[in-house]
Amino acid sequence: MRLPRILLLSAMMLPAALAASGPANAQNFFEELFGIGRAARPPQPRQPVPGAPIPGEPGAPPPGDVPPATPAAPPPPRQPVVLRAPTEDNVVGQDLLLNGLTGSLKLERAGTAVSARVTLPGTKISQPAETCTVKLNAGNPIALTSSGKPEGVARFEAAAAECPLRFDVLDGSVLATPLGGSAICTFSAADCATTPKGLWGPAAASLISRSAEFDSARGTADRAVYDNYKVMTQRVRGQDVRPVVQEQAAFSSDREEVCRTYAREGAHGFCHLRFTEARAVSLATRLGVTAPTASVAPRPVRRKPAPVDGGNPDAIAIPD
Repeated sequence: MRLPRILLLSAMMLPAALAASGPANAQNFFEELFGIGRAARPPQPRQPVPGAPIPGEPGAPPPGDVPPATPAAPPPPRQPVVLRAPTEDNVVGQDLLLNGLTGSLKLERAGTAVSARVTLPGTKISQPAETCTVKLNAGNPIALTSSGKPEGVARFEAAAAECPLRFDVLDGSVLATPLGGSAICTFSAADCATTPKGLWGPAAASLISRSAEFDSARGTADRAVYDNYKVMTQRVRGQDVRPVVQEQAAFSSDREEVCRTYAREGAHGFCHLRFTEARAVSLATRLGVTAPTASVAPRPVRRKPAPVDGGNPDAIAIPD
C-alpha cells in the first residue's frame, strides 16, 4: 500500500514542477521518461580531421598515438659572393701616386711583358724633416714577373729592383708591398729613406666627385666580405676557426693602417673601397670560386624582323 501512495503523491506534484520549469523542460522530461529523447539516440562517431590518417588503414598510427611532426628542412648553406676582379689593363699607362700624394708608379705593357717605372718618395737620412725622391733603375722600366692570381687579383713582382716590391693590381690602383723584411728601402748614395708600402692611386682631387659612387660600392663590398667570411667559418671545424677569426680582425686594422694616409680619404673613401674589394675577392678565391674579370662579352643585339609588304602572310584566305 505504501508504493501506490508514493506514486500517487508524485503524480500530484508533477504538474506543479512541470509548470514551474516551463514547457521545454516538460517535453524533455516525457521524452526521457518514455525512451524517445537523447538517451534513445545512438552515440555519434567522431568525425575525422581532414587530411589526417584514418585509424585502421595501412600506414596509420595505432589509436591514441600522435604522429611525430615532420622536421623542417635545414636552410641551404651560404654560397660565396664573387666580385669582379680587375685586370692589369685598367691601370696600364696611368700615372699613380702613393696615397694619392707623391711619387710615381706607371705600369707599361709591351706584348705580353709588363714593366714599371717607379719613383719612390721619402725623407732625407741626414735631414728627416726634408723630402727626397729616388728613381728605381735610374728611371728606366723595371721588368715585372707575373705571379698569377694567388689572391684573386693580378700580382707582379720586381724582385731584382733596388727596392724589391710586389704589386697587386686593384681597380684603378695598385697595392704595393715590400718583399724584404723591412718596410723601408734605404738609398745611402741618395741620402734618402723611402717607404713604398701603400695604395698607389689617383690624386684626391679627381675622386671627390665620385664619393657617392664609392660609398654605394663600399656597402656591396662590405657585405661580400662578411658573407664570404661566414662561409669560411662554416666550412672549417674546431681549432681551424680561430685563425680565420683572427685574420678577419687583422683585415680591419690593416685597412685602417693603409688608408688613413691616403689624401682626403674621409671625403671620398676610395682606398677603403679598393682594399675591401680585394679582401672579398681573396676570400672567394680561397673558397674555390674564380672571380670574373672586367672583360665581359657583349650581349647579342636582337634585330627586328623586316616588315612584310601587303597583307598578313599567316592569315588564312577565305574564298569569296
